[in-house]
Amino acid sequence: MLETTRTYRAKIVNHPQVSDDLDECGHSASKLWNVARYHTQQEWDETGEIPSEADLKRGLKDHERYSDLHSQSSQRVLEELAESFNGWFKKRKNGDTDANPPGYRKRGDNHPRSTVTWKQMGIKHDSKHNQLRLSKGFNLKNHRSDFILAEYETRPDVTVENIQQVRAVWNGDRWELHLVCKVEIPVEDAPGDNTAGIDLGIKNYLAIAYDDGDAELYPGNVLKQDKHYFTRDEYDTEGENGPSRRALRARQKLSRRKDHFLHALTKHIVERCIDHEVGRIAIGDLSKIREAENGDSRNWGNRGNKKLHGWEFDRFTTLLEYKAEEHGILVDRKSERDTSKTCSCCGRKRDANRVERGLYVCDSCDVVMNADVNGAVNIRRKITQNPPTGDMSNGRLARPVAYLFNQTSGHFAPSEQVGCKP
Repeated sequence: MLETTRTYRAKIVNHPQVSDDLDECGHSASKLWNVARYHTQQEWDETGEIPSEADLKRGLKDHERYSDLHSQSSQRVLEELAESFNGWFKKRKNGDTDANPPGYRKRGDNHPRSTVTWKQMGIKHDSKHNQLRLSKGFNLKNHRSDFILAEYETRPDVTVENIQQVRAVWNGDRWELHLVCKVEIPVEDAPGDNTAGIDLGIKNYLAIAYDDGDAELYPGNVLKQDKHYFTRDEYDTEGENGPSRRALRARQKLSRRKDHFLHALTKHIVERCIDHEVGRIAIGDLSKIREAENGDSRNWGNRGNKKLHGWEFDRFTTLLEYKAEEHGILVDRKSERDTSKTCSCCGRKRDANRVERGLYVCDSCDVVMNADVNGAVNIRRKITQNPPTGDMSNGRLARPVAYLFNQTSGHFAPSEQVGCKP
C-alpha cells in the first residue's frame, strides 16, 4: 500500500444556508491579504527585502483582520502571499521584466472571493452524514454561530476520510469544496526491469526514449495555441474595474484545459511505459535551468524568458511521479547537464553537433538522431548503463513517432491518426 494525498471536489448541498457565511470568510481572506500586501510593500520600499512567511505571521498576528478567520486559515492566507511574492521575486531576479508582483484583492461582488483554507484543527468531519463543521474566527463568531455546517456531495466512487485540508473555492457562480485527504492505494508490481528517459524541451514538450530502441515525441502545440488564444481573449475583455466576467471565464477555461492536457499526457506516458515493461523512468531536473554555471541568473532574452517562465514541467513531473508509482514505476529526477551536447552513441561532447530543427549529427561517429531523443537517451543512461539496442542511427531515433493531443477525444494518438502535423 502507498500512502499519498488526493484532492476531491465536492458540491455543497445546503449552499443557500451557508453561502452568506462563506462569503464573509472569503471577503475576510481578501481583507487580510490586502493588509499583508500593504505591509509587504512597506517593507520592500524601506529595506529592499521581502518579509518572510514567519515575519508576516509575527507582524500581523495581533491585527484585527487576522481574527476574522480561524488562526490556521489566516496563516494560510499569509503563506499564499509569501509564496506569490517569492515567485515574483525569483522571476524578477532571473530577468523576466513582464513579471508583476501579486496585487490587491478588489472589492465588489463581481470579483471572485478569496479561497479559504481550513486545516485539521479547524475541521470536524461527520462522515456518516457527509457534513463538515468549519470553524470561524473570533470576530465572525459574534455575528452568527461559531462554525459553518456544510453538507457535501462527491462522486459515488469517492470515500472521504482522513481529511487534511478543506478549501472553499468560489468558481464564479457558487462555492465548492476541495477536500484534501490522505489515502492508501494499492501499488502494483513493476511492469518489468526496463528503463526510459524523458527529455523536457520547448519546441517539443518532451521526448521519451526506451532502452529497447523505441522513441517518441510529444509536441506542446495545443498548450501554446490555448495560451495564445485565451490570453488574448482575456486581455481584450479587461474592464475598467478589473477583469470582466468573460475574462475570468477565459482564464478558468485555460486552466481547465491545461490541467486536462497534463493529466492526459502523464497517464498516456505511464501506459506506454507499462507496454514497454519499464520499471524506472529518468526525467530531466530543470530546477536550476534559470542559473548559469557561476550561479548567477541566466538571461535567455525577452522571448526566451517568457517561454521559460511559462513552463510547468515541475507540475508535469509531480503528476507523472504519483501516476507512475501506483503501477510500481519509480521516477528519478536527474540533471540535464550536457545531455543535449553529448552524443549518446560515442560519448563525444560538442555544441555544434546539435543543428537546426532538432537534428543531432555527430561528426565523430556519423550518427544521425533527433536532438531531443538524443537528450532522452543520455538522461536514461544516468540510471542504467545498458548498451544501445541495435543501430543507434536507425529510423526510430532519427524520426521518432510523434504523438499529438486529439482535442475531440481528449487523448494522445500518433500524428497520422490525429490528422495534422506536429
